[in-house]
Amino acid sequence: MGELSNLLFQLRGVARDGLGVVLVAGTALALVAWLERTRRVNAFGAVARVARSVADPFLRPVERVMVRFGRPRVEAPWWGLLALLVMSATLVGLIGYLAAIVGSVHVASVRGPRGFLRLGVSTAFIVLEVALIARVVMSWVGGNYTRLGRLATTLTEWMLAPLRRVLPRIGVVDISPMVAWFGLSLLSGWVLRAL
Repeated sequence: MGELSNLLFQLRGVARDGLGVVLVAGTALALVAWLERTRRVNAFGAVARVARSVADPFLRPVERVMVRFGRPRVEAPWWGLLALLVMSATLVGLIGYLAAIVGSVHVASVRGPRGFLRLGVSTAFIVLEVALIARVVMSWVGGNYTRLGRLATTLTEWMLAPLRRVLPRIGVVDISPMVAWFGLSLLSGWVLRAL
């Protein structure tokens, strides 16, 4: 299992390097597409035609979303590049996260029952921290009533409700998730050191 973890970490490095090259090429394409859309480059020139043939299949979905939100078509290359950056970072992060999980399970299996107890407690704290992040993000985008939003509320309301009663609001900002995050970080450190 340790070999699988090492393989996944190597795969993450390769993916990071490969996606870095893709991001550099995507930046060049976004620049040419933006220059063509703002009429700074001849739309019928060879460079603009090649860039359009490569970039347009990826930019069409971005443009549809932008039109729905009333954004100009000229911004599509930059929003597409941002989407590519987010997807690349997510992919590299997921591979790294999977490698860390496999490594943690391997370490737990070597340490025996106490290792699995430590892994379970660590996983519980991670789930709570991710639920806090999801709840905050869902409140920004109006997704509190989606399945993910309801799950995040269910997992975190037991610790946020008492904090909301005690902590003052700063304008319209609810600081209870930040305090809960800090408290979870401290508590997880203490509990995991005790194990």
